[in-house]
Amino acid sequence: MRIKIRAVSALAAAGLALATAGCGQGTGDRLAADPGSGDQVTIKMMHLWPESGALGQHRIVNKIIEEYEAEHPNVVVKQEVLDNEQYKAKLRVLSAVNDLPDVGLTWAAGALQPFVEGGLFTPLDDLLQGELKDSFVAGTTEAYAVDGKTYALPLEFNIAPIYYNKELFREFHLEVPKTYDELRSIIGTLAAGGVAPIALGNQDRWTGSMWYMYMADRIAGAEALAEAIGGERSFADPRLVRAARSLQDLVGAGAFSPDFNGLSNDEAKAMFLSGKAAMYMVGAWELPNFTTNQDIPQRFRDNVGFFKFPTVEGGKGDIDGWVGGPGVGLFVAENSAVKAEAKSFVEYFVKRWGERSVTDAGVIPATKVDTAAVKLPQLYVDLLNEMNKATSITLFADVQLKPGAAETHLNQIQALFGKAVTPEAFAAAHDKVIKAGQ
Repeated sequence: MRIKIRAVSALAAAGLALATAGCGQGTGDRLAADPGSGDQVTIKMMHLWPESGALGQHRIVNKIIEEYEAEHPNVVVKQEVLDNEQYKAKLRVLSAVNDLPDVGLTWAAGALQPFVEGGLFTPLDDLLQGELKDSFVAGTTEAYAVDGKTYALPLEFNIAPIYYNKELFREFHLEVPKTYDELRSIIGTLAAGGVAPIALGNQDRWTGSMWYMYMADRIAGAEALAEAIGGERSFADPRLVRAARSLQDLVGAGAFSPDFNGLSNDEAKAMFLSGKAAMYMVGAWELPNFTTNQDIPQRFRDNVGFFKFPTVEGGKGDIDGWVGGPGVGLFVAENSAVKAEAKSFVEYFVKRWGERSVTDAGVIPATKVDTAAVKLPQLYVDLLNEMNKATSITLFADVQLKPGAAETHLNQIQALFGKAVTPEAFAAAHDKVIKAGQ
């Protein structure tokens, strides 16, 4: 199962233009009746938005829960909050013993499939026929479907630009690069000036994967990359091998922060936020830290810009092609003892998340939003405008691939950046595990 490359200009316009999401009030009465007002019910929710790293999202979750409990006096929502990597690890452990929380977050496509095959998630199609009907941006819920049934409801829609520090660029008289050669020149200038060109925390590995995916997209093209991930083309394709070699070329040029393979993404992010690195690639889920998070100095937030991954001379890729796709989605555990109440809470949560994620956190939601009715930070507006011009969006490789292949991919990414494998060996490892169907 994989998400096919597709043009998203119409998709973005449908979801991000002047279309109302129905995210406001008016559903409380119907939902209040769902869980009933009888015995006390506890819904266990696990998510990955801790206060320290995702303040905007953390506050939204708490506010939605507070309102839900006020409208449903017999319901208590008990949270367990972990950071991204801790969350992934615990989800694996809990799934092995079939003890998932009643409500939790999952990723799409290949990341979702093993949970569905194991009978761990319950279908949520009935919610799509109720108050949430026609609420989602076209194409987003399909990423969470297996064999015609939808097993999670997406909350976010993400693309991954390269953010940059405008103040540092001005200091070194740099212009936003449009070609790979221009990016290489910028990297050389910053490195010579004693500034880390790019913050990268590749201990988490998915961070390096985004760099590989963009390089592969720009050199081999979106279709070739999708076919390789889907097992329809070999990673030994000369253009894909060239993409892997080009990454090692960036490493050799001193493009990334020192000890990047030993740094977590949070540590790399801290480097960028503190002005110790000039550039940082990450998904749009970090927009709150660059726009609305009051804990981040205003001077820094005023000086954050972004640019698209540059084109490569002779490459087949389009500068308006993006890496990204639907972000995390809410699931309900199949064996939940409070399944009906959990589904009611998910419906309530999704409706309120949509509009608030824009106004309170600057996050791009998977539900349609009336952008004319909300005041958006300029960085957010600029990114939405770019999404409207997108020619393709390639879903993150570790999300597309099955767990075994995803783990191999991530390990190989780290090895590639560390020059522990050759580009040819990197390709062979991918082909082997994908062919094995793991």
